[in-house]
Amino acid sequence: MESYPSELLLIAFVAMLAPLLIELPKSFRIPVVVIEIILGILIGPHVFNLATPDGMTGTLGELGLTFLLFMVGLEIDFDKIRGRPLSLAVSGWFLSLFVALICMFFFQAIGLLQTPPLLAAIALSTTALGVLAPILRDRGELDTTFGTFMVAAAAVGEFGPLVVISMVLLPTHSTAVHTLFMVSFVAIALVAANIALSARSPRVLEIMKKTMQSSGQLPVRICILLQILFVALAAKFGLNIVMGAFTAGIVVSLAIKGTGGELLRHKLDAIGYGFLIPIFFIVAGMKFDVSALWSAPLAPIQVALLLVLLVFVRGVPVVLYKKELASEERLPFAFYSATGLPLIVIISEIGVASGVMPPDRAAILVCAGMLSVLLFPILAVRLRGKVKWL
Repeated sequence: MESYPSELLLIAFVAMLAPLLIELPKSFRIPVVVIEIILGILIGPHVFNLATPDGMTGTLGELGLTFLLFMVGLEIDFDKIRGRPLSLAVSGWFLSLFVALICMFFFQAIGLLQTPPLLAAIALSTTALGVLAPILRDRGELDTTFGTFMVAAAAVGEFGPLVVISMVLLPTHSTAVHTLFMVSFVAIALVAANIALSARSPRVLEIMKKTMQSSGQLPVRICILLQILFVALAAKFGLNIVMGAFTAGIVVSLAIKGTGGELLRHKLDAIGYGFLIPIFFIVAGMKFDVSALWSAPLAPIQVALLLVLLVFVRGVPVVLYKKELASEERLPFAFYSATGLPLIVIISEIGVASGVMPPDRAAILVCAGMLSVLLFPILAVRLRGKVKWL
């Protein structure tokens, strides 16, 4: 326990430092999550070894991941993305998965990427909505047309792989029992969503408003309870806890729609973006093994190839958006869509734990995911409104 206070003090200092550092280059602001990851890499065991992502630090990082996905679910406005944005996002994700499968089978056949094709294809088809949401939010683009289509594409790019992972890669029971658990989880989520919608009576809202100003903070505690409940249910049913956190955020968003829920959103923002979420990104950086980039003769080539594949696989669906996005928005859209990390880490860990992916291959895949978070949002921001494509 003695090392934890000093490590947590360092992490808290880094979390405070990150938003200050992004203000230094006046001509261009680097996304704060990128700074948090870079600082995490520097203080982690693979560079200066000032802190390790174990024990309490690792637990806080996991809490940060679940809270991040909870906040993502909370921020999705289904009234905005339903219809054309959602249909394009679903079509685009299936197209990405199909292209990724073809690419991975090809590169495995020629011996350049010896990674299980299905695992790698799912990883390549992901989009880190949890990473993009804070960036789009800070840039004031969440409510724009570009932001609406981006959020829809990223939400499906997060949720689609989660479903495939839960159905194909994570079954801890027989197929029939696992399917029953999936259906049960969806049913519970629908019941909770219905309760959330019916709970928006004036009397209930008035009670919540009163307790919001007291030390009880009942609405905040209810939100935390729902998050933990759905995470626990997802884990109990053999699903990924990320799906539980994401579902909890969606349920809460239905209950607090409108201006009446703004105060609660601000309080949850403070807990998430002010405390837990920065710790997740810092811990993710601490876990990044820089040496994996040169662990084998072909490792740098494989990482570079995976980065190209991420852009290609998630960039191909841009052809579906010709009528919706201006030509100068399509390349940034592709780079944003290719940003992935949390699910790539999860998929890699599943592959290693199940014995179908060697640890060195998993490290290369995670390296590509980490570099996508470090590079692609910056490229997207730089290219936004400057480059015409397609």
